[in-house]
Amino acid sequence: MPDMRSAEELSDLFRANGKRVTPQRERIFRVLEGNTSHPSAEVVYESVRGDLGTISLKTVYETLHDLAQLGEIVEMDLGTGMALFDPNVERRHHHLVCRSCGKVQDIECDLGPLSLPEEVAASNGFVVGEPEVVFRGLCADCISTSTPS
Repeated sequence: MPDMRSAEELSDLFRANGKRVTPQRERIFRVLEGNTSHPSAEVVYESVRGDLGTISLKTVYETLHDLAQLGEIVEMDLGTGMALFDPNVERRHHHLVCRSCGKVQDIECDLGPLSLPEEVAASNGFVVGEPEVVFRGLCADCISTSTPS
C-alpha cells in the first residue's frame, strides 16, 4: 500500500493552502487514495465522472497539478504516451513498466548509490535532482497471455 495522505488530509491541505474543496476534488482525492496503478488524468476523470457525472477533464488536470505542486503526487513521463500520476511520494522507489500494456508498478529495491558525480553533471551544465530507475519488460498478465498453454 502506498504511503500517502488520506482524502480527508488532502482536503485539509487544500483548504490550508487557500484552495476550494469541491465534491469533484474530494472524489479525485478518493480515487488517488491507496491507488497503486499510477493513473493518468483521463483514468481519474473517467472514474470520477462514473461516480459524480459532472466534472470536467480540466478540473482533474488542475487538481492533479495542484497536488503535484504541493508535493503530494508526482507527475511522471515514463514513455507510455501520457503523463501518469504517482501518489506514493513518501518512500523513494523505482518503477517497472510493461512494454506491452503500459502497466506501471512500484518496486522498492536497493540499487546502491545512484548518483552522477557533481563534476560530471556540472561539466555538462546540469544539476541532478533525484535519480529514477525504470525497468522495462513484460508484466505477469502479458506474459501469461502471450505464452501458449
